[in-house]
Amino acid sequence: MSENKLRITMYSSADKVSGQGVGSAYLEQVELLREEASDLFEIAINDWFKPADIKHFHTIDPGFMIPMLDKKTVKIAYCHFLPDTVIDGSINMPAAFQPIASKYIINFYKLADRLVVVNPNFKPDLVRYGIPENKIYYIPNYVSKEVFHTLGEEARIEERKKYGIKEDAFVVIGAGQVQTRKGVIDFCQTAQMCPDIEFVWAGGFSFGIITDGYEELKRLMANPPENVHFIGIVERSEMVKVYNMADVLFMPSYNELFPMTILEAVNLHIPIVLRDLDLYKDILFGHYMAGENNEQFAQLLESLKNDPDLYKKQEEQSAAISEYYSKEHVASMWRKFYVDAYREKQNELKNK
Repeated sequence: MSENKLRITMYSSADKVSGQGVGSAYLEQVELLREEASDLFEIAINDWFKPADIKHFHTIDPGFMIPMLDKKTVKIAYCHFLPDTVIDGSINMPAAFQPIASKYIINFYKLADRLVVVNPNFKPDLVRYGIPENKIYYIPNYVSKEVFHTLGEEARIEERKKYGIKEDAFVVIGAGQVQTRKGVIDFCQTAQMCPDIEFVWAGGFSFGIITDGYEELKRLMANPPENVHFIGIVERSEMVKVYNMADVLFMPSYNELFPMTILEAVNLHIPIVLRDLDLYKDILFGHYMAGENNEQFAQLLESLKNDPDLYKKQEEQSAAISEYYSKEHVASMWRKFYVDAYREKQNELKNK
């Protein structure tokens, strides 16, 4: 411990790749701790030399295996994905390498003293992979309301003008990496069913040609429906402007954990339309609209456009999500988690 504070070293390469949620989650968590827990913790980033009381791994880089083998330090690993999700629908990986990648991911998680998931639905899957349930902890993501908030009508109009969108248009946005599992094709097909609505996708190929479905998606981006705008990877500091021009967030993903996009959007109380996935039920508490196919998505979006009362109700639903994931609530969870993990490790070392 340093000056009665626990020294936490964060290990991450997530912020080196633009346009991915893992990087956003990492940056938000570090900032949250610095703002709300500086009395308890001293935070270092990718420091390989100074000793640490706790080492928290946000990404699973092979190089991080070295500090992960430290038996005297608390080792925390973030579980942002399982082998199923990273290999199926995200990265186009040769079949021969898939078992190797799967084994590596699970072995990395098993080396940790504690594993943090941002969606409780991941617990049964991790147990199935042989990780003890008592090592798995749920702490949700968090997004700062100081960063993501309403900027006003002038900013809304200005951002629309930037992309050639009319001031009075009804604008639906999607955000995230352009890849198969994100439902980008469904996003475009839904747009074709709603010619009176403008659709905007913020994101690109963060992992280049190894992205699953790269060739098909690249062709789609080059020749999208008339009412679809692919605006590419947007720096996170600029995403608040994109949300400000939006009327609805539409995420037709086939597989997610806890998209930072949702937390960012609900801070502006934007109505949310999602695919009807089980994983959302425990983290969004029904405060969203859900469909199972493109026809249903189109109906939901048209109803939000044409029914002011429904739209207002869904704004209130998004506000409820935003309120639950407050800074104070999530910070208190992290404070307790790290302190308990450190004490548990000290007891373990004493009893050896």
